[in-house]
Amino acid sequence: MSRILLCTDLDRTLIPNGDAPESAGARALFHRLASRDEIRLVYVSGRDRSLIEQAIHEFDLPLPDDVIADVGATIYDIKEGEWNRLQAWDDEIAPDWINLHSTDLQAGLTELNALRLQEPEKQGQFKLSYYAPVTWNQPASRATVEMRLQALGVKANLIWSIDDARGMGLLDILPASANKRHAIEFLAARFGFARRDMLFAGDSGNDLDVLTCPIPSVLVANASDEVRRDALALDGDLYLAQGDYLGMNGNYSAGILEGLAHYHPRYDGWLREQL
Repeated sequence: MSRILLCTDLDRTLIPNGDAPESAGARALFHRLASRDEIRLVYVSGRDRSLIEQAIHEFDLPLPDDVIADVGATIYDIKEGEWNRLQAWDDEIAPDWINLHSTDLQAGLTELNALRLQEPEKQGQFKLSYYAPVTWNQPASRATVEMRLQALGVKANLIWSIDDARGMGLLDILPASANKRHAIEFLAARFGFARRDMLFAGDSGNDLDVLTCPIPSVLVANASDEVRRDALALDGDLYLAQGDYLGMNGNYSAGILEGLAHYHPRYDGWLREQL
C-alpha cells in the first residue's frame, strides 16, 4: 500500500475545542489510523512547540512524525520522542527577512496603536504575532504594515485569523515563503510524496493557503460558513465533510476520516472494520 502524508491542523480540526459536538470514538479511530506504518502524520498549527505538546497530552493525540508549528515558521522532525528543529527549513525561509530576527522587526511597527504584541512565548525567530480588533483586517491596515516592513527590506507574509472564543483578531507576520502550504510541500519533497498521496485537513482562515491549492484537502464540517465560502471561491482540490459517514457527524477528526475515505477509498473497508 502506498504511503500517505497526512497533514492536519489542530485547533477545531483534530482537537474538538470548538462549539460543535465531537463524534464518539472518532478521535480513537484517528489514533489507530495514525499508527499504521504507511501513514506519515504531520501536525500543522499556529501553536508553538510547547502548546502543541500540551495539546497532545491533554487530548490524547498520537505523536506525529513531523510538526509544522508557528503557522509555518518552524518545522520539527520527531524521532523516538525527540523534537528536532529542521535547520533546512530555517535556511529556506531566512533570506526573506535578510536573516533578521522577529524582534528586529518590532521597532518598525511600534506606532501602530491597533496592534498589541502577543505574549513572548507566542513569538518566534521567524514569527511576529499581534492581537488586533476583529475589524482590523482591511486593505488600508494591511497596506500600512506591509509598507513598514518593506522599509526594513524584508519580504513578509501576513496571516490573519480570528479567535472567536476571545473575540479578538490575530495577526501573524512571517517570512514571505513561510506558510502552511510551502511547509507541507517542503516536507513532501523531502520524503518523496507525490501530490496524490497527500491529504490536508483544516477549518480556519489560516488554513486557506492549503485549502485553496492543488493539495488534496478536506474542510471539516464544523468550519464556519465564512471559511467555507472563501475556500470554495478558489479552485483548490477540496472536499467538504458532510457527516453521516460511518454514522459520524463530520466534525473534527470525523471529518478528517471522511476526507481520507473520499480521496483514498481503499481505507473505507479498513475504517469500517474498526467500528
